[in-house]
Amino acid sequence: MDTAFDYFEAFSRNIGWVSREEQALLRTKRVAVAGMGGVGGPHLMTLARAGVGNFTIADLDSFELANFNRQYGANMGTIGLEKVDVMRDYCQAINPEADVRIFGQGVSAENLDDFLDGVDLYMDSLDFFALDIRRKVFARCYELGIPAITAAPMGMGTAMLVFMPGEMSFEDYFCFEDVSSEEDKLIKFMIGVSPSMQQRHYLTPDSAVDFNSRKVPSIVMGIELAAGVACANALKVMLGRGDVVTAPHGLHFDAYRNRLIRTWRPMGNRNPLQWVMFRIVRMMLRKQKREAEARKAT
Repeated sequence: MDTAFDYFEAFSRNIGWVSREEQALLRTKRVAVAGMGGVGGPHLMTLARAGVGNFTIADLDSFELANFNRQYGANMGTIGLEKVDVMRDYCQAINPEADVRIFGQGVSAENLDDFLDGVDLYMDSLDFFALDIRRKVFARCYELGIPAITAAPMGMGTAMLVFMPGEMSFEDYFCFEDVSSEEDKLIKFMIGVSPSMQQRHYLTPDSAVDFNSRKVPSIVMGIELAAGVACANALKVMLGRGDVVTAPHGLHFDAYRNRLIRTWRPMGNRNPLQWVMFRIVRMMLRKQKREAEARKAT
C-alpha cells in the first residue's frame, strides 16, 4: 500500500519533547557527519528520526563482514556497497524529503570547505586513528563558528565532548603538539576524550588494542549509547536550549559499571591528572606490545 509522506505526521510523536515550532526548525537544519561506520550510522539515523532535514555525510569505504558487530548499515545485503550510498538510502527511507549530500571519497583538506558548506553542526564519526583529518575538521569548524560534537564508544559506554564557537578549542584541549610520535598523539586523543577511562576496568586479557595495526575493540552497546548521548546534545545545540556540557567539561556514561561521570580537565591534556594518565596508558600499551611479541616468538 502506497502512503504519501507527511513530515509532521511522520515525526508527530516527537512533539511534547520538542514543540511544533522546534520540529519545524529541525527540518531546516543541516548536520555534517564524517564517517558512516561505527557511530556515524547511528548518528545519522537518530537525527533523521528526530526530524533533521538536511545532512552532509562522508566516507570512502564500503561495508564488509568485519563491520557486522557494530555498524548500522552492515548486513549480508550491503557487503561491498559504498557506506555513503547505503546510509543515504536508509536516511531517505525514513524521510524521503531529506537532502543528503554525499562525499564518497571521504573528507579531506581539499574538500573540507565544501563538506562544511551550510552546516549548522558537525558530528565527529571518523575512525579513531584518522587523527590528522580529524584535527583539520575540528579546526575548520572552530574557524567557521560551527559547533562540533565527538562521542567515543568506550566499551559498553560513551565519553562525549562538545566544542562550541568562542570556547575552548579542540586543539587547546587535546594539546597534541606536546608530543611528537603518532602513538603518543593517539594516547592523547584517547585519554582526552575519556579522562576517567572507566572502560579499562573490564577489558578482557585478550583485548585487541594494537595501535601499530590500527585495531581497537568495539562493541555495539557503546555505539548505540554514543548516538543517544551525542544526538541529545546535538538537539540542545540546534534548538538553543538545555544545559550543554562543553570542553574542558565532558560526560562519560558507562552502562557496564552503572556510572555517569562528569569530567573536568582545566588546561585539557596539560592538566597534571592527564599527564599521569598519559604515562599509565603508555606504559600499559608498551607492556601489552611486549607480551604480544613474546607470544609470537613462542
